Amino acid sequence: MPEPTQVRSMFSRIAGIYDLLNRVLSLGIDQRWRRLTVRRAGELSGALVVDACCGTGDLSVEFARKGAQVIGVDFTREMVARAPRKLEDRPSSATFIHGDALCLPVPDHACDVASVAFGIRNVADPDEGLRELRRVLKPEGRVLVLEFTTPPGRVLGGLYKLYFTKVLPLIGRLLSRDREAYEYLPRTVLAWPNPEDFQQQMEAAGFQDCGYQLLTGGIACLHWGDAPA
Repeated sequence: MPEPTQVRSMFSRIAGIYDLLNRVLSLGIDQRWRRLTVRRAGELSGALVVDACCGTGDLSVEFARKGAQVIGVDFTREMVARAPRKLEDRPSSATFIHGDALCLPVPDHACDVASVAFGIRNVADPDEGLRELRRVLKPEGRVLVLEFTTPPGRVLGGLYKLYFTKVLPLIGRLLSRDREAYEYLPRTVLAWPNPEDFQQQMEAAGFQDCGYQLLTGGIACLHWGDAPA
């Protein structure tokens, strides 16, 4: 499991270049994945969304632009401090808080949607993180988890692992000057459960009607589930 102090320190060091690295390393595809995540949430006008591990707020912004009221939470102060400027045109649509995904600053059964994008891997106890997302959801509220995964197949899977273990760390190190951060990413992704196993973890956390969609050939995976009625 990730060591929280080390993870927080690592993200605080790369906060200033985090968005640029995301765009460069994913060729901009990460933004399309976030828009797909928001569409999977359904009607959002007037909905309350908690976006855990919100980072610099990219997914929170997408929810807010579709009419939701968003609470973005991240445990790295330097990351979450960059989020409000992305919603300067509608500052009242989101609140960004320095906090822990394992103890969200939200009452029980308060939210219509709970989300986490590329952050559940970084939580010290992912199963507890899922249970915390369920705690804050209203009955029949929806959870959405966007995360990297390993593409199926020998050819695509092999090319992906080559990129993730060799090319990505090199580019990340050159741009960020932080060797640890872009060795951490492939290490945790390659150790992450496959989509079927993670869906079982979601079901064990109490979510119903769970499903998932592989994105861009299986580079990422969008998971969803509903809180019990």
